[in-house]
Parts: sequence; C-alpha cells; structure tokens
Amino acid sequence: MNRDIKAERAEMDRAARGKTVLTNFEQTCSEFPDADALKWKDASGTWRGLTWSQYRDEVRKVTAGLKALGFRPGEFAAIMARNRPEHLIADLGVLHARGTPVSLYNTLAPEQVQYIAAHCEAVLAFVEDAGFFAKFAAVREQLPKLRTIVVMNPEGVALNDRVISWDSLIERGASEDRRDPAAFEEWRRVTPDDLATLVYTSGTTGPPKGVMEAHSNLCWMAESIDAYLDHQTGQRHISYLPFAHVFERFVGHYGAIRGHNITYFCPDTTQLFAYAVEVKPTQLIGVPRVWEKLQAGLMAGIQADAEEQRRNAVLQAIEIGRKLVRLGQAGQEPPPELLAAAERARPVWMAIRAKVGLEELGWAVTGAAPINPEVIEFFQALGIKLWEGWGMTETSVGATYNPLTRIKNGTVGIADPGVEVRIAEDGEVLVRGGNVMKGYYKDPEKTAETIDAEGWLHTGDVGALDSDGYLRIIDRKKELIITAGGKNISPANLEALLKQHPLVGQACVIGDRRPYVSALIVLDSEVAPVWARKAGISFTSPADLAQHPAVHAEIQKAVDECNRHVSNVEGVKRFTILPVEWTPESEELTPTLKLKRRVVAQKYAGEIEGMYSREERSPASASEARSA
Repeated sequence: MNRDIKAERAEMDRAARGKTVLTNFEQTCSEFPDADALKWKDASGTWRGLTWSQYRDEVRKVTAGLKALGFRPGEFAAIMARNRPEHLIADLGVLHARGTPVSLYNTLAPEQVQYIAAHCEAVLAFVEDAGFFAKFAAVREQLPKLRTIVVMNPEGVALNDRVISWDSLIERGASEDRRDPAAFEEWRRVTPDDLATLVYTSGTTGPPKGVMEAHSNLCWMAESIDAYLDHQTGQRHISYLPFAHVFERFVGHYGAIRGHNITYFCPDTTQLFAYAVEVKPTQLIGVPRVWEKLQAGLMAGIQADAEEQRRNAVLQAIEIGRKLVRLGQAGQEPPPELLAAAERARPVWMAIRAKVGLEELGWAVTGAAPINPEVIEFFQALGIKLWEGWGMTETSVGATYNPLTRIKNGTVGIADPGVEVRIAEDGEVLVRGGNVMKGYYKDPEKTAETIDAEGWLHTGDVGALDSDGYLRIIDRKKELIITAGGKNISPANLEALLKQHPLVGQACVIGDRRPYVSALIVLDSEVAPVWARKAGISFTSPADLAQHPAVHAEIQKAVDECNRHVSNVEGVKRFTILPVEWTPESEELTPTLKLKRRVVAQKYAGEIEGMYSREERSPASASEARSA
C-alpha cells in the first residue's frame, strides 16, 4: 500500500492549525444550535436533553461560577462522576475558565484519589454524590491545595463554604454571567499548546502517570479520524465507558464535538444494551470484554430456543455470514449461491441485531486490549462492521485503524492518516504524529525515555507490519513470557483464546521463567450459574462451582480448544479455577477490565506455586493439560 505519509501529515497539520477544543465547540454550537447534543434519563426514566446552544449556555454558567469561586487560569480541577451531562459541562467549564480538567475513575480508593489530586494539585473537585464525596473527605487533610468540592447530587452531604452544590454553582454562575457577560470570552486566550486535560493511566504496572494532552493533540487526532470515517452530523453514540479513559473521553466528548454527534449517557455499564434498544446507536465503541459477553449472551439465547428447527435455522444464517466474511478476508469473490443465501439470511441477522439495539449500527470498534479475531468475525457475520483499532493514552486515543472497505481481522489496521508507524529492531512499535502527547506531567525523565529526540513514541507494544502496512500487536513488551526454555510467548493471545469459552470470565496466563505455561481461570459470574443449573449441578456459592468436577471438565475443554490454536510449547499445561470474581474493586482489573498482572501474581502466589510444585516437573503435551 503506497502512502505519502509526509503529505498526509502536512494535511492534518493544516486542518488542525490554530484549533482548540473550545474553538471546535464554538463552531459546532454556532452551526448546529438547535440540534441535539446530550441526552440522558432522569430519575423517572424519562429522556431529557440539551441542544448545542443549551449545552453552551450551561457551560457559560459553570465557567462564570468557577471564576466567582476564585478558580484561576492554569489551575486543575478533578471530576469524579459517572456518565452524565454534568461531567462534560464541568469539563468544558474548567477549560473555558482556562484551567485543566482531570477525570478520575469511579472505582478509585481514597488513597488513589489522594495520589492523583495531590499530583496535579487540584484546587477544586466535582463529585457526583455522597459516595464519591466520601472518598475525597477521607483524604482531604492530605490535599492542602483543594479549596472547594462541588457536589452534583448533594443528598446526604453537609454543605458549607467549602462544599457546595452543583445547583448553587449554576445559580451563582448565571448571576455572574448576567453581570459581566464579556468575561466568558476570555477563553479565546487559550492556545493550541495549552493543556486540554491530564489523563492518568490506569496503573497496570505501578502508580498512574499523568499524560499531558494539549488542545493541539486532540484537534489533530480529531482531524485524522475525520479523514477516514465518513462522518455525518447527528451520529448517535452511547457513552458508558469511564471518561477517565481516553477511549470514551475522546469518542464521547472531543470527537462528539468535532463530529456534531449526539452523546447518550448510560451511567450503568450493565444496562448498555438495554439503552441500545432505545437509542439504536449508529456507532459503538467497546473493550473486548463487551463484545465477548455480548456474543456469549446472544449465542446462549439462540441455544436456549426449544424449537430445534428455528434454532438450527438461526445458526445456519450465522454460518452463512461467517463464510461470507472469510471469503472477504481471503480477498475472494463469493459465489452467486452464497450471495443468494446471504440475502435470505439477512432478515435473521437483523433480527438478532435488533434484540440488542444494533440494527442501525454503521460501524463499531474494539480496542484498549487484545481480542480474539473469531469474536470480531461473529459480529461481522451479522453484517456489523466491527473492526479493531489500536492506540494508547499517549497517542490521544488512536494510531491505527482498519479501513471499512478492507478490514483485516487479526490486525489493528493501518496507520491513521498523518501518523507514522514503524517497528524497532527489538520489535517495539514506534509512533510519530501530531497526536503524540506533550509528555508525562512532572516526569521529564519518563517523558524522555518514552519520546526520543526524533519525536518517536516508544509504545511498549511489540508488533509486526505486513506487506500492506497492517499492524499486528503481539503483546506488551514487558508482559511477554519468556519460559525457562527461552521461548517468547504472548499471554494476551492465550487469554483471549481461553475467554472464547462462555464459562471463562477472566484468565491470567503464567509462565515467565517457568518450565511450562499455566493459567488462573475465573468463571463468568453470569454464565456459570445458568450453565450449572442447566447441567443439573447444585451449588450455593461460586466456590462450589469452582471445585465441581463437571466444571473442571468443561474448563478442560476450553483449555484444549485454546491449545489447538498454538504450538505445543505455548499451550497451557495446567490451570487452576479460582472461587472468586475479578473486578476493578477487587483490584485484579483496571476500570477498563485490563489485567493487573502484578496484583494477580502477588495475590495468588500460593495458587501459582501450586501449579509448579508437583513432582511431575515436566508435564506431557499441551493436549494433556490438566487442572492443578
């Protein structure tokens, strides 16, 4: 694939020149004042909304209110709230007041809140309710810079001069704005080089780092994405991932502003597809676990259909879709009879999609962690243009994409327009472009380690480029397993294969400097009880299921199927089913469901050693993998 990256870079530079998040916001509000911008459900379940002009009016009030509280240019404000309109209104209010907003994960413990708020020296915090307020209150004495906390829903919170309600901030801001409307225009002094946000990494390998995203980074990224996505005004996006994560932060906030999209807020991730049935999104983003769970749920529903003829017809329709996808992946034209069968199957595909509100979906993207290509193929077989992209917080969200006209499953696509991607001698993926962060806040040494003198970002991911420029990510450089025999193995690849089985909720592959590969398995908390009842297994707790021989036998099937796709030395030789559930709150996962391998290794050291302490130091082939 011949591309003139220098010409692309010049075009992106030109398109983003002089822009800020705030100029983009002003332009959208001016061009589409009466179009829907934000939509959410109130306490009664009724949909409410703001148009772009109403959205800007609310931002004006927050901006004026902040200034009245003494918030000054260059200061930082923390935001800890679920997906709701006030989160983004607060964010833009801080920006218009020439400050820097910092969103925090809702799952953070008080000491983690203290670390980030102290690190960025936040002088003000927006919190959603009494629960989030309590996290700040527990560490407030350790936050001498924190002057004011604004509570969106103050029920149960004692208000005073230093703790005020959202409504009071809005009222004060409205009064100030009426008194001095020209003060709002000071936002025009914000420059492209100013910080638009700090995004703190989820800390899979240590304390979170504050990634400095300038307005120029975000606007450049927006222009690059706009160059490859056919953007139509009014696209419907459901915002459900945390705004503390760059994926949602960009797509549901900055990208929505640039693309004039409608953001529908879903504060409870478990309700995503219930919301989708009502919203009928035209675009959807998700981490791999979202797609894995959805596939498992859809297939469980199909398999549960008591009418055999209908069940088989649905499965046959999906298989027709898979055949169509596989021929497309191979670059082959489908025969007329398959095309005819696909036309007959299409109503079935649409019926499946409609069950979860995806019948109007134009495209969907998976990212933030590795995914098994077979999961992508399943949704493509239903006519959904699901593709895998790749990027990181340090690249403002994206670096590669799969063109909708030529998606290559198993890859994360080609470089975004204007972005340079190359592979270093040791296999590390390097990226250069206007989307690369300014650096890590207060950490010039780490910044210099990560971005070299020529502007290349050293991503920490190991990958390979094919002849068409499509990138395949192998694993994180620091997470590759090197067995005692010297074999390099990707744990993420094995984990994705294991999670293909609906009973497997999470998996962590072990093997670094070990004689063979093993795995810790966590049962899916939703699927496992249903499966057990259907199998006639009585149980009273997850521990019962984890120890049941029938469950072990079924997980053995998952391990055998995983091993069928890899070489013998890479195969999982032993596994242990843990009688627990892994969540961000239990610390094994980040808020975006990435494994915290260091936490897992420490927390389950005994179970891990148990898989290696048997007398049989050299187990047989991978096909004979067994439970420890």
